[in-house]
Amino acid sequence: MQLRYAFRLYPDAGQRTALGRAFGCARVVFNDAVRAREDARKAGQPFPTAGQLSRKLITEAKRTGERSWLGEVSAVVLQQSLRDAEAAYRNFFTSLKGARKGPKLGAPRFKSRKDARQSVRFTANARWRITDSGRLNLPKIGAVKVTWSRTLPTTPTSVTVIKDAAGRYFASFVIDTDPAADQARMPATDRTIGIDLGLTLPQTPSGGTPIAVLSDGTKIDSPRFLRRAEKKLKKTQRELSRKQKGSKNRAKARLKVARAHAEVTDARREFHHQLSTKLFSENQGIAVEDLSVKGLARTRLAKSVHDAGWSSFIGMLKYKAQRYGRTLVTIGRFTPTSQTCSTCGTVDGPKPLNVREWTCAACGTVHDRDINAAINIKTAAGLAVSACGAPVRPGLVPAQREETGSHGFPTGNRAA
Repeated sequence: MQLRYAFRLYPDAGQRTALGRAFGCARVVFNDAVRAREDARKAGQPFPTAGQLSRKLITEAKRTGERSWLGEVSAVVLQQSLRDAEAAYRNFFTSLKGARKGPKLGAPRFKSRKDARQSVRFTANARWRITDSGRLNLPKIGAVKVTWSRTLPTTPTSVTVIKDAAGRYFASFVIDTDPAADQARMPATDRTIGIDLGLTLPQTPSGGTPIAVLSDGTKIDSPRFLRRAEKKLKKTQRELSRKQKGSKNRAKARLKVARAHAEVTDARREFHHQLSTKLFSENQGIAVEDLSVKGLARTRLAKSVHDAGWSSFIGMLKYKAQRYGRTLVTIGRFTPTSQTCSTCGTVDGPKPLNVREWTCAACGTVHDRDINAAINIKTAAGLAVSACGAPVRPGLVPAQREETGSHGFPTGNRAA
């Protein structure tokens, strides 16, 4: 499978200028492609092909006075920007037809030069390379200093240079991993686990509030990264609101706000990576509940839901299950896991959230609400075993393959 390995870049002043020029040229070509297609649509003409756009917007544009500066950057960067525009329209049309899974996508929009996040992509034909001294040599940019947090397992097929909202630069390499080597990293085990994710939970013995409860009774504390950083975030946001729009001081204040949010995001992502890897290293199969995160994010618990980062955590579980040869089973969100006795199977009906313990009327077993739900999730997924050691529901369903995306990058790389 393909994964992205992201490493922190530290370009000097001249290299930052060259990267800014590459970002701008790629953005202009993308906007020109969108404008050309929109003009053709309004005129009732067929859309120009990728070859026609490449010849008109890049080759011929370089010979004009208005676009002669496109020749100052690598041609590969401009061609990849056209590919991005083609992919955006392809996704839009497949979404209109209903052939694309997920929410409906809108038509591609123009990119703004004021967007804090910029990126350019270099493929193998751009002749970029990693020097003997460990620097990343990019065409028409130079050898950029890289902080390598690990060795690349194979030769990358492409590299994307990204500047995030906090002003940090990253190099994202696409790597084709070796399935046999990945699965050898985690020896097979006979353990399975069910996970109950939640917010309104009792305190753990350590005094924290758990973000997840496992079917073996383990409660995992929630670091609450956003809540802990709220005081600092409020201060930086208040300073930003007091600065005059368009001033240099406002730009500096905006950068402070972005860096404060980046610290929260990076800490949460690091926690999710460590937790998901630990769970799969100890268990062959994991069962989770299909939560409606978008629905919960529209309630009064929205801030806590976003702080927990359930979607990101489940996404990591999905791709790591495939990478390491593990099993991830997702059960329906309407399964009455909190209403069912995990001992005798009696459905005892809904209970208010303030009821954290309850006694089964049929068998008299006293249940912890969350541990009981985690056990029921494991049983409903078919990962539980009976007293004789046979699976309650035979046959494990392998996790669906997740295509590696480029949404956000931590400090250093976290592909595992």
